[in-house]
Order: sequence, then structure tokens, then C-alpha cells
Amino acid sequence: MPSPIPKRPPSNRPTSIIKKCQDQNRPAYIAGPMVRYSKLPFRELCRFYNVDIVYTPMILAREFVRNDIARYSDFTTNDKDQPVIVQVGVSNVEDFMKFIEMIHPYVDGIGINCGCPIRDQIREGIGAALMSKPRLVSDLIATAKAKYGDSICIDTKIRIHNDINETIEYVKLIEEAGTDIITIHGRTKTTRSSVPVNLDAIKTIRRHIKTVPVIANGDCFTLDDCNLIAEYTGVDGVMSARGVLANPALFTGLNKTPWGAVEMFMHLTTSYGLPYKLSQYHVVQFMENMDIPRRIIKEINECKSMIDMIDLLDKYFYVKRKLEKGYATATEPQWKVKLSNEAT
Repeated sequence: MPSPIPKRPPSNRPTSIIKKCQDQNRPAYIAGPMVRYSKLPFRELCRFYNVDIVYTPMILAREFVRNDIARYSDFTTNDKDQPVIVQVGVSNVEDFMKFIEMIHPYVDGIGINCGCPIRDQIREGIGAALMSKPRLVSDLIATAKAKYGDSICIDTKIRIHNDINETIEYVKLIEEAGTDIITIHGRTKTTRSSVPVNLDAIKTIRRHIKTVPVIANGDCFTLDDCNLIAEYTGVDGVMSARGVLANPALFTGLNKTPWGAVEMFMHLTTSYGLPYKLSQYHVVQFMENMDIPRRIIKEINECKSMIDMIDLLDKYFYVKRKLEKGYATATEPQWKVKLSNEAT
């Protein structure tokens, strides 16, 4: 017989973590869901750098519940992968309930994605399409809570409407339905990410949410950003996605990626496995946030395999391995021969 799945400890429940952060007089630090990039190695890296709660990428419920290949490619975990919230793209109650039944023993929260602005997702009736379907979202939440109660923790991640009063009515409805957390991305589904996040809208909506913690999402690239957003809006936690993608250590107060993050990520990605192109993308993102010449970043981008990338990193840098003294502790790049920071 297979061994029973260990129960998730109550201390991992996202609402408990947020309460603990409140007791420390600070917002919860949260790494948001990113398509393709919030995979297991990156989630563990984020936790090393003070992230309290980490999300998976969005998983499509209809594929997950019907397709073994989709399940194995979309979600991998281990006993270190906690606390974690799985984000789901879903358009009907039936798929949602099947999804929860399959995945809830392995995660600490279920996040309903009502904010993804990608057109293909909207056409499928998921993501930001749910911003015009408050009754459906309410039914998703209420049906799941009726069956599972407090054994699951539901986060509902939304965007704002052009008319803020519509968003206020929306959050009142989902709060009444039983969501445990509300995450607000302070842009509409058509607002470009280059447009500053609407903190005034988040602040106003926050005042109308009475019983559950609220997370703000958008434009958090430094710890100072995090603290400013939390203080201005009155939220209980701040989520970063693009910020932690470039600098997983941002919640430590470091304003650029430490070299130790590269060393740790290389260990995690080669230990757990990750498609090479994803690993390459992460390393390039980290290095673009350091004082690394463009020439070297270009060479890394041109590597065709993990072995090529490891060899190239070892050519230019001292890259410590897991058991070496000083592993994952350096802040600045550990050059073997430092090159000038030329533009090309």
C-alpha cells in the first residue's frame, strides 16, 4: 500500500502566515504566480530569501483533471515545497471540485485566477474573463467551502474594473461566499504593465473588505516598494511577480540579485530538473539585474544546453557547488577574470 500523504501543518495555512507577519508588524512577502516560471526550483529559491508564501504558475483545471501528462508537467513538489498556493484557471464548478480533490493534499492554498489578461485565456472563459462573472466565482468558492470547509484555504486574485464601484460589489460577493484571502492587482484587464499600478483603487477596495486579509499586487520591485504599498493601501501582504523574477532576494532589502542566488538556482534546477530554456531564462534574468557585461549575457543566451551554460559560467566565474564553503553566500559576482562592462 502507498504511504498516506502527510497532512499539511496548520502553521502553513496562508492566513496563519499572514497573521504571523501582522504580529511582526510587517506585510506578508509573497512571490506571485508566473506563467512557466514559478516552478519548483524557483519556489525554493524564493523561500531562501525571506518569501513567506510562494505560488505555482497557473494550472488549467480542465487539462489537469483529464490528462496525466498535463498533471506531471504542470505540478511537481516535494516536502520542502511549503507553504505553497497553487493557482488555477477554471471556468466551471465541476472542474474546480475535481481539481481540488486531486491537488489539495499537496498544497496549502488554492488560488482562483480572475486576473490573467492573456486573450487566449479570456476567450476560454478563465483569468480576467471571470471579472465579468462574479456569480460564477461566488459559486466556485461557496461550493468548495461547503465541501472542504477550513481544510482548504482559497485565495481569489482579481483585477480592478474601470468603475471601482463594480469591483467593490465584486469583492463583497466573494467575501460573503467564503474566500479566505483576496488579492488585488491594481490594474484593469486592459491596462498595460508599463502604466503605474492604481494604489488608490486598492486602498479604496481594501476599506470595503471586512473579514479576510487582502494582498496587493503590482509594481513591487524592492523592499521599499513593498513597505510603501502596504502602508499606503493598508493591505496585509504584498505580492511581487516581475520583481522576484529579476531579483528573488528583493524582500531581504537587496536591490539587485546576489551572486549566491545564481549558485543556489543552478544547484536546484540541476537537482530537481527543469526544461533547459526555463533555467536559461532565469539565469539571464538574474544577471541582467547585476553588474554583468552584456557580452556575457548574450553568450549565455546563445548556449544550447545546460552543460554549455555550466561550462560558460565556470569559464567566467567561481560558481560554488552545494558542499563548498561559502556556497550561496556571495553578494557580488565572483569573477575569475573580470571584463569591462561594455555595451555589446
